[in-house]
Amino acid sequence: MNEETLYREYGRAALDAQYDNRAAVPEHVEHHAGWTRDCAAARGAYAGRLDVAYGASAAETLDVFPAAGGPAPVQVFFHGGYWMSRDKGDFSFLAPAFVDAGAALVVVNYALIPAVGMDELVRQCRLSLAWVHGNAASFGGDARRIFVSGHSAGGHLVAMMMATDWPAFAGLPRDLVKGGCAISGVFDLEPVRLCYLDDTLGLTPAQVADNSPVRLPPTSDAPLILAVGGDESDEFRRQSADLDAAWSERGAPVQVMERPGLNHFTILADFADRESPLTQAVLAQMGLA
Repeated sequence: MNEETLYREYGRAALDAQYDNRAAVPEHVEHHAGWTRDCAAARGAYAGRLDVAYGASAAETLDVFPAAGGPAPVQVFFHGGYWMSRDKGDFSFLAPAFVDAGAALVVVNYALIPAVGMDELVRQCRLSLAWVHGNAASFGGDARRIFVSGHSAGGHLVAMMMATDWPAFAGLPRDLVKGGCAISGVFDLEPVRLCYLDDTLGLTPAQVADNSPVRLPPTSDAPLILAVGGDESDEFRRQSADLDAAWSERGAPVQVMERPGLNHFTILADFADRESPLTQAVLAQMGLA
């Protein structure tokens, strides 16, 4: 007997498989170990300001890797982990690619689900950008040149930042974000609500509607790069294609970069490589290529 269709052509088991990146890439353990090693090296080589508070809770902190000279463009990175795991400290290894190119890098922490809900998690990320705008000069950054990037759940947060009404949120410029790069992002939360991830996330239909970028308009004409690995699941590649279609129809400048031969984890190593086409495209957004 065929499994009942739950979402598009997928039953529950098939949908679970589409979003279970660790099962699809068993060597993710080795990738994570490499990130840990490279993070330690980066923190030793680059003078970062770590655990800087941007909000009231213990989770609302960020790491700043200042620019060598300034005022410099600022790249703000949001980590992945399906909104329920990982930490900013796991991603210091991105510092060399951006600091050496002349940018400041900020890596953001946020409270994880289920300690908070999705709405609060997104609010915290917005608050982090408000902090960056107000404090950029203190680390050699240019508040007029803030760019955002993120991987997996962080890719979702990138799109949410680019769909934020900044004047309404905190009296900030509408074009606060000058460009974005969402890597292997999730932009339609409905399949997430229907698969194994929701056992922890507990998403409501209202949260899905309010936090699915495919249903929201971009709030400026800032360019967005949607990067995805050619070896990722059909659903992950569909997620980027659907956001491209939805935002391009609204006139947003969107560029899809499918990186052949890369999976959900190796694409982040690609982003850490200053010479990769992906990172060169991001640096070009920033005027640093």
